[in-house]
Amino acid sequence: MTNLTDLPRKAAPAPLVRNLRPHPLRLALVALLAALAFLPGAPGALTRGLMHDAYVGVSVFVAATLFLVYGGERLLGLDLGEILRRNRHAQVPVAALLGMTPGCAGAIVVTAAYSAGNVSLGALVAALTGTMGDAAFLLLATRPDAAAAVLSISLVAGIVTGLIVDRFHKTRYNGRAGTACEIAPRIGRVRLRDILFAALAVPGLGLGLMDAFRIDPGTFGTMAGQVIALAGMAVLAWIWAFSPVPAITNPADPPLPRAAEETAFITIWVLAAYLAFGYVEAFAGFDLAALFKGLGPLLPLLGVLIGFIPGCGPQILVATLYINGLIPFSALIANAISNDGDALFPAIALNPKAAVIATLYTAIPAIVVGYAFHFLAPGFMN
Repeated sequence: MTNLTDLPRKAAPAPLVRNLRPHPLRLALVALLAALAFLPGAPGALTRGLMHDAYVGVSVFVAATLFLVYGGERLLGLDLGEILRRNRHAQVPVAALLGMTPGCAGAIVVTAAYSAGNVSLGALVAALTGTMGDAAFLLLATRPDAAAAVLSISLVAGIVTGLIVDRFHKTRYNGRAGTACEIAPRIGRVRLRDILFAALAVPGLGLGLMDAFRIDPGTFGTMAGQVIALAGMAVLAWIWAFSPVPAITNPADPPLPRAAEETAFITIWVLAAYLAFGYVEAFAGFDLAALFKGLGPLLPLLGVLIGFIPGCGPQILVATLYINGLIPFSALIANAISNDGDALFPAIALNPKAAVIATLYTAIPAIVVGYAFHFLAPGFMN
């Protein structure tokens, strides 16, 4: 087995993005959102209202959280790979801690380290068990109390599961040894769209705080808030449609474009959930709360199964369901432990067999913890 110090300290820098082209499908979806917002009568009013709620109630808090996290990383000069290398004899808890950090970067570092032969399978399982991906940012921004509970429980579950895996699973799966995972192209600079994003997010955050503390902004404030929210949503849709990155940003980029790009990705998923729920309840006469309540004991299992889907989008939808009171904490925690976020993509690319085995292992604590809360503490954090 290669030594821990053999892990490449610096991956070859990703190329800077020069020419940004719109994604045709994303551009079509943005055009559809604009068309829905300009519909006459009740459908248009409902769409604009849901866009306002998604931006003021979620997007601005996600933006603030992301900027603080990425700004803190830049200020402190954190190097996740270096942290892992220096803690060889505490790989499992360190890997779980890296996985628990909001976003997917920490878990991706561990997946690359496993492929290079520098950490154990238990460490990989610990990281994937501990991570909640980008859904953690959404939960931190809207339900910090629930986020603290989820992240803490996921950390403990990751450590325990990782240690058990290392104790009983001795088979090693060889991947592309010596590889380093470059997760995204670099933007390299602060762009006009990032400045517009910040210029709208700052007053939007003020409106979000007023709404959270039930402060009436008055007639003028309400009108201004609608304009700011719709303009902010338009800028985020623009960023998303022309985004050079799939979902997560390169750590080498400045904090502001990183926050703008990832807020846009999260917002689109949140808005999709808001619109789906709003349209169904308003125009189909369908009670989503009653539907999910009727599923009862199946909800934690459903959360686990959704967690098997690679990427952060489906997991953001689960967090949105919880925030809106449609699913209980037991389903949320089952999904949080089961899901691997965007870290599953490089894991599959670098070492598909280990990725599948590690993902299956994460389902065990997800089911145990999810059903423990379902039966023993059904009202917890609901």
